[in-house]
Amino acid sequence: MRPTTPEHVQALVRENPRVFPRGAGTKPALSTPPAEAAALDLTGLAGVTEYDPGEFTFTAWAGTPLADVQALLAEHGQYLPFDPPFAPRGATVGGTVAAGLSGPGRYRYGGVRDFILGLRWVDGAGQLVRGGGKVVKNAAGFDFPKLMVGSLGRLGVLVEATFKVFPRPPAFATLRLERPRFAEALEVVRQLYAAPLDLEALDLRPDARSVTVYVRLGGLAEALPARLDRLSRLLGGGDLVEGPDDAALWHAAREFAWAPAQTALVKVPLTPARAAALEADLAATAAERRYSAGAQVAWVAWPGPLPELDRRLAALGFSGVVVLGELAPSAGPWLGAPRSDHAFAQRVKMALDPAGRFGAL
Repeated sequence: MRPTTPEHVQALVRENPRVFPRGAGTKPALSTPPAEAAALDLTGLAGVTEYDPGEFTFTAWAGTPLADVQALLAEHGQYLPFDPPFAPRGATVGGTVAAGLSGPGRYRYGGVRDFILGLRWVDGAGQLVRGGGKVVKNAAGFDFPKLMVGSLGRLGVLVEATFKVFPRPPAFATLRLERPRFAEALEVVRQLYAAPLDLEALDLRPDARSVTVYVRLGGLAEALPARLDRLSRLLGGGDLVEGPDDAALWHAAREFAWAPAQTALVKVPLTPARAAALEADLAATAAERRYSAGAQVAWVAWPGPLPELDRRLAALGFSGVVVLGELAPSAGPWLGAPRSDHAFAQRVKMALDPAGRFGAL
């Protein structure tokens, strides 16, 4: 089913006992419908409907490709600072919200939830619901838009979204340095947390020999050398990456070019204080991994059966969500420890989708 209007979405939700909304399918583990559900392809609901560069906001249908939005924003020197992944593969606005995915840029600016101003979606009764607004300053009651971030289509079918945007920094550069052990790399993260520096991104990439720390700055080209020198002195050196090499480095990070083919990609939320425990466990496996946003999230490329990673995460008290890879027919995308807010989420689910049209949380 490929609706082209919100009214068509409403009709299809009412007509089908089980509905599975999806976008362009760039995140297979999150966008493959179960056998009993009717797939609702939202790519026919596409296009930017409003864009005011002076107000730094735009509104687009859920099936709009992110690449189209990024090209339009670039014409006015603007961008989505949360750095959404998979745009080159065709990722859509609605799929990005539903998956709750952000890239390395979330370190400074926050994630996708921090840039949503308003949403329209169809609930389990087939009603068209609006939450939030279309301006940066608004008081629109309960913050439904943030509730829908990461909902994976389980609470409703997103049809329209309004975002705020930022001016794009005219220049970027990265300081790259190595530390022999993960604990020492985390110490760099702690140093940078305490320093009065405006960092664009901060990632850690461990391998068998060492841990590479990537620290990105953005801003006026004439100011970057002095800022980089200050950063280098604080951290005791490092290699400078600029221009096209800097852009390529962070493109590869955002698009997971480091993850080997035929592995499952799993997102694991964490904190720097808990990152060492996860790394100690994963270092004994064949998994590739990258710690992003100042070790606030781990991306794990898992080469083996997912139940094994599920057991490891649960034993450590972590939860995760599978983004890329094949799931067992009866398995959901969630791994590891149960989420602490699950009971509250179920109450929200009952309010928005009492008939269970969109599947279980």
